[in-house]
Parts: sequence; C-alpha cells; structure tokens
Amino acid sequence: MVLPPSDTPLYNHPLPDIEQWLRLQGCQQDETDLHRWHVKNETWEADLWLEVDSLTVRYLGAGEGGRDIQRSFKYSLSRQDLDEAVFSGP
Repeated sequence: MVLPPSDTPLYNHPLPDIEQWLRLQGCQQDETDLHRWHVKNETWEADLWLEVDSLTVRYLGAGEGGRDIQRSFKYSLSRQDLDEAVFSGP
C-alpha cells in the first residue's frame, strides 16, 4: 500500500491508509476499541484515538507529577505535521 504524499491533509487519507501510517509509526490497534491505538517509545508512551474530526493523543505519565498530557490535532493537518507533532513526544 502506498500512502498519499506526506504533505496531504489527514482528512484526505482513506481510513486504511491512516491505519497503515499508524502501524508504520509503531502503533498497535486495540482489539476491542478499534479507534484506539497505543505506541511505546524509549522515553514515552501514548494512547491515540481516531475521533470524528481530530486525532487525540494522551502521553501517559509525561506531565508534572506523573500526570498524563493530552493533545488533539485536527485532521486538516498534513501527515508530516502530525508525524512531527505526535511522534516527537510530549
């Protein structure tokens, strides 16, 4: 499967392409809650949700006092922008 160019807004990606992109980033899809994904990095881990109009990311234990940090990114951002914003960490 070939993904659209990285400067393409995520809302122009078919769902299978978005799922493939997440897998390429090391994300694993929740088996029972299919719009939920998890990714673990050397220095952080996060849960991601494919919402109706945005990608929501919760970095687990990354905030002050071990609190989670949550951010939402609109699908109007390009895949490249989302790569940099989400997968660079909290």
